[in-house]
This record gives sequence, structure tokens and C-alpha cells, in this order.
Amino acid sequence: MLTRKQLDLLEFIHKRVQRDGVPPSFDEMKVALDLRSKSGIHRLITALEERGFIRRLAHRARAIEIVKLPDSLGGDAAMTAGFTPRVIDGDRQSAPRAANAEPVDHYAVELPLMGRIAAGVPIEAISHVTQQVAVPSTMLSPQGEHYALEVKGDSMIEAGINDGDVVIIRETAAADNGDIVVALVEDHEATLKRFFRHGKSIALEAANPVYETRVFPEELVKVQGRLVGLIRTY
Repeated sequence: MLTRKQLDLLEFIHKRVQRDGVPPSFDEMKVALDLRSKSGIHRLITALEERGFIRRLAHRARAIEIVKLPDSLGGDAAMTAGFTPRVIDGDRQSAPRAANAEPVDHYAVELPLMGRIAAGVPIEAISHVTQQVAVPSTMLSPQGEHYALEVKGDSMIEAGINDGDVVIIRETAAADNGDIVVALVEDHEATLKRFFRHGKSIALEAANPVYETRVFPEELVKVQGRLVGLIRTY
């Protein structure tokens, strides 16, 4: 049986994974559970792992996988509802195909790999196709166009996004607070960051304490798409 705090933490992690595809950071867990330090979160995580509800994956930032849920959170049914983690491991090479082509089979769709996107200080905007990348059709939304970008930098590492990963982006000009987006800054620089709107300003927040949050007037930031998946090659 889980304690109230353990259950609250498991529910919070589950909801964030459903929404974003990646677990929350320890700082976010601490705030959500109103704890004074991250040591309390470490103890709760260890307890959940020992009871078989979660599994920590080695050598990955914030890599927590939910193994099961208690009946009070819906059990196995809740594991399959809504947004689930969309991370696949594999080879990025594939034969050229047209952008957003029909599925190669029931499981694979080829998307244009548009080049590199900075997960750090913004770099020049990406606007050219370098190759194609095959992704599971279940990773894509039925609405909107999609494309892929290779991540350069480590500023989103606590969101589980590493240097060299390929992110799958759904094209959209709208974003909610907390979404991980491709943002175009001043029409010539692109970056991958969490999006927050504060009045008439836009904050682009890193998931690495080394990097400062950058704030711009809203007219200088254009959302180019929202993160929906990630591919990692070992």
C-alpha cells in the first residue's frame, strides 16, 4: 500500500508523462508536493521503485518509467489513456521520401529531417531538409503536419532531451504554458525550449539550471511547432 505522498507523486509523474511525454524534474516534483527539499522526493522515488510502480533508467536524465498504477489511479487502463511517452531507439538513416508521405506500413511514416535545432543558445533558423527519418505512425497526431529536428546542446537535458536526439515536432503556431516548442526568435534564430507567456512577454525556459530563462517581447517570438516525440540512437 502506498502512502498519501507516494500516491500523490506517482499521480503527478503519470499526468506529466501523459501531457509532455517526459517525467517532471525533481524541482517540479518538490513544488507539486510542497516539500522543502529534493531529498524527500528521492525517498519517495526510491519507495515507489521498491514497490514496483516505477523504474529508473540508467544514464538518462530524469528517466523514470511508470511500470504500473494502483487501482485508485485507474490501474492498467490509465496507463494506456491520453498522451504516453513517445521515445523510440533506433537508426536515423532511411531512404528518401516525400515530406509527410503516407505510412510505409501500418507503423512507419517518413518525415523530413530539417537539420539541427539548438537546445541551448539559439542558432540560425532551420529551413532545409537534410534527409528523411522514419517514425511510428502512432507518434503523430492525426491533425497537422510534422517534421523532425536533430537536437544540438544540453539545455533540455532535464526534460530527457539529449544532444544528438531527434525530436518530432507537430507544426502549430499556438502553445500552452509549459509546452516544449520550437520557437523562432526575431525571425532568424530557432531554439527548443519550454514556452511560458507572461502578459505581453514570452519566456523561453531551459531544462538545465546552467542556462538562464530568456524573456522576449511577444512580437519577437513565433512558435513553429510543439514537441510530440523523440528518437534516440545509441
